[in-house]
Amino acid sequence: MTHAPLVRGLFLGALARPVIVRATQAPAALDLGDDPRAIDPASLAGTDLPVVVSVGGETYEVTGQAVSDRAITGRVALVTGGAQGFGAEIAKGLVDQGCFVYIADLNAEGASAKAAELGELAHPIAVNVADEDSVSAMVEEIERVTGGLDLVVSNAGIVRAGSVLEQDTAAFRLSTDINYVAFFLVTKHLGGLLARQYETSGGWLTDIIQINSKSGLVGSNKNAAYAGSKFGGIGLVQSFALELVEHGVKVNAICPGNFYDGPLWSDPVKGLFVQYLESGKVPGATTVEEVKEAYVSKVPMRRGANGLDVLRAIFYLVEQAYETGQALPVTGGQVMLN
Repeated sequence: MTHAPLVRGLFLGALARPVIVRATQAPAALDLGDDPRAIDPASLAGTDLPVVVSVGGETYEVTGQAVSDRAITGRVALVTGGAQGFGAEIAKGLVDQGCFVYIADLNAEGASAKAAELGELAHPIAVNVADEDSVSAMVEEIERVTGGLDLVVSNAGIVRAGSVLEQDTAAFRLSTDINYVAFFLVTKHLGGLLARQYETSGGWLTDIIQINSKSGLVGSNKNAAYAGSKFGGIGLVQSFALELVEHGVKVNAICPGNFYDGPLWSDPVKGLFVQYLESGKVPGATTVEEVKEAYVSKVPMRRGANGLDVLRAIFYLVEQAYETGQALPVTGGQVMLN
């Protein structure tokens, strides 16, 4: 297979849109520095002169302002579970910052719709992250389209609340498969791709970020399947970080607080507020609103987490070159590490 080259660092002024060179436009062997700051911004600032960049035999003229030096701009990213919820907000935020983003989701129609909404910098991929063959096919698609990645956001996950005395074993196993095993599979297959990139790029760092949960830091009453899988995820993050650091791959987790305004919590039929009311997780609560108030009252900042909170944490971890194996709480003060 001839893979498309991974191209970074070609931007058009303030739009900060990367030029993605596909296999039909350039040979797989690409003579272009991997650092998006390879073109000195100071040499371009204040001029209207075209900058001529040669890529695989094709010549591009770029006029206007200097290239952006934002750490995230021009990266190639993958967001699993990117068709809805946190994942969709993360994907949009990355595109808004000039990333080319793969939106990977079991919901193929949703991924395609979200990619169409976000425009030319988004590409949908149908994937079942708990199925190894499906994950392997996703990696092949990435290699075909852009040749590689800079950032993996492992966001796909599910919640199945219930008492340990009553929960169906199948629901427990499903939580483990999606929240824990799938992160292993994604890292197994994409980690190899990132390691190969490191060997040929001259030391370009890449990132794997698991969207974990505050329930990966503290236990969760009548929610053992979810909390257990998230605790396990942090164990994987630390172990992967120790192994992959020699390949230039940073592995970290973000542990958001509860996303109260999203469908996971607020869906009127199967949202967590409904599940927790039915399971009696909040003693004395008789309505969904009482359950919600009980949870919001636990947060010092008096609100749930949102997509922007998570996005800012992603930006921090990507920009911070000296951070790996960490679990970053984004909880409004609800969870404070000792």
